[in-house]
Amino acid sequence: MNIKPLADRVLIKPAAAEEKTVSGIIIPDSAKEKPLKGEVIAVGNGTKDEEMVVKPGDTVLYGKYAGTEIELDSEKYLIMRQSDILAII
Repeated sequence: MNIKPLADRVLIKPAAAEEKTVSGIIIPDSAKEKPLKGEVIAVGNGTKDEEMVVKPGDTVLYGKYAGTEIELDSEKYLIMRQSDILAII
């Protein structure tokens, strides 16, 4: 992949949505919730005020409406600022 986020931006591949509940009920496509965690694929260099804490390979939690969705090579990704990331798992 030839994408490099700039400044304090992070490229994240969202985790797959849950197919079943814990009790075994199958969730239809219309009722699936947007995943709130994903894997960091690439990070920018940071800014002079904010150094990058996350690194490629980290699994992170982010807000429900954080980031911008993009599609590359038929895969969906999110680009967001490091400050939109809530936690590293």
